[in-house]
Amino acid sequence: MRPLRPHQVRALDLLRHSLGSGNRRPMLAMPTGAGKTLLAAAIVEGALSKRKTVTFCVPALSLVDQTVEAFWAEGIRDVGVIQGKHERTSAFRPVQIASVQTLMRRDIPDSDVVVIDEAHRWFDFYGDWMAKPEWARVPFIGLSATPWTKGLGKFFDDLIVPTTMAELMEAGFLTKFRVFAPSHPDLTGVRTVAGDYHDGDLSEAMDKPKLTADVVETWRRLGEDRQTFVFGVDRAHAKHLQERFLEAGIAAAYVDAFTEMEERNDIRKQFHDGRCKVVCNVGTMTTGVDWDVRCIVLARPTKSEMLYLQIIGRGLRAADGKDDLLIIDHSDTTLNLGFVTDVHHAKLDDGSPRPKRDRVRKTPEPKECGKCSFLKPAKVHQCPSCGFAPVQVSSIACDDGQIDVLSHAKVKAAAEQKRRFYAELTGYAEMHGKSPKWVLANYRAKFDEWPYRREVTPQNPSPETLGWVKSRQIAWAKSRHKSEGAAA
Repeated sequence: MRPLRPHQVRALDLLRHSLGSGNRRPMLAMPTGAGKTLLAAAIVEGALSKRKTVTFCVPALSLVDQTVEAFWAEGIRDVGVIQGKHERTSAFRPVQIASVQTLMRRDIPDSDVVVIDEAHRWFDFYGDWMAKPEWARVPFIGLSATPWTKGLGKFFDDLIVPTTMAELMEAGFLTKFRVFAPSHPDLTGVRTVAGDYHDGDLSEAMDKPKLTADVVETWRRLGEDRQTFVFGVDRAHAKHLQERFLEAGIAAAYVDAFTEMEERNDIRKQFHDGRCKVVCNVGTMTTGVDWDVRCIVLARPTKSEMLYLQIIGRGLRAADGKDDLLIIDHSDTTLNLGFVTDVHHAKLDDGSPRPKRDRVRKTPEPKECGKCSFLKPAKVHQCPSCGFAPVQVSSIACDDGQIDVLSHAKVKAAAEQKRRFYAELTGYAEMHGKSPKWVLANYRAKFDEWPYRREVTPQNPSPETLGWVKSRQIAWAKSRHKSEGAAA
């Protein structure tokens, strides 16, 4: 077996301490890309060294062979598979690997240790299994990168967090990331069901020709021609995204829950040798996927922290020549939930409402650069990507390194300019039958604020003010013509 990294050694030590303290249902939280499979192999090897038997349960049939191959690579080969006519079926081997769907239809084999992989994907069957008296003393070890499913605390008695995503990035075990938010979806009217957006409403909001085309054009501009996963809302949306990439001459594949394993393996080969640049998918590339992903396009808004971290986690694995993960977020998810490194939970959810006094203050959301759409931490002023630093309007001026309070005359002159413009707008409105609301709207459009004093004597508009009004009229006429053309 390969040597364990420091955080994996710490995880095993904490697990042993938890079990030694009398816990029989520990949950081990390991960030995506932290080497959970190697850690699982170490747990199994430790049980075998004590002549214990192990049942290793995965949440999907497709993960059975993947687990067998991973254990085989680590030297654990005395393994049986519980699955139909599988070639490795053998009830006498000390390690049995099975999907939860298979175990639901079978007699559960006796075992000294049970490991539940991807335990955030919860099935009521697990709770019934744990509750049986004959299994009361058998350890059930949960493994997950995001063990935050509502009610997990009713079944697991200890949350073990040996490391964090930020720590692993700092140590170089995970790659760092950059996030751009080039567009912001209009989710007005999209309902929330069971804590996340309603899929049907969300698909209608996101699956529009202009939005799907924008995903492709933005990837061309920002994607650096990287190997990319694109996450869509549903099958139709993901398929349309793939079609837009293909129309643009970009090699793109499509994967969903119905894609055969042979076809998926072929896509994986094409992805890694460069024949396929983009893989559009819906809900299938978030668990048990270890592809070399260097860019992620989020075209699927979500309120779920678990789904968000599982998606981004697909690209955080370190690899040769990979300086960082590029994230292009068309969903506002990063702005709403924060960076993935900001999402933390100190305990399992037992299903009960949390008192307000126990709620941890949320980390401030990232801020979007006004120039390049790069998302920066809340308190970072200058954009790390393009160097743009927004200038704050102030009565303080900097000149040759010296700070100087603006003179009273300069402040008064600026105020007089605004007052005069407002007076001339009022005069123009009287001459052309415009309403006071028109005056206020144009003033705000120019100065991004409302006039401080609204009692002024109307004045004849100057050439500058007339030019401003004319430019606004031209812009309005163009936008109206464009919208009428689109409607036609």
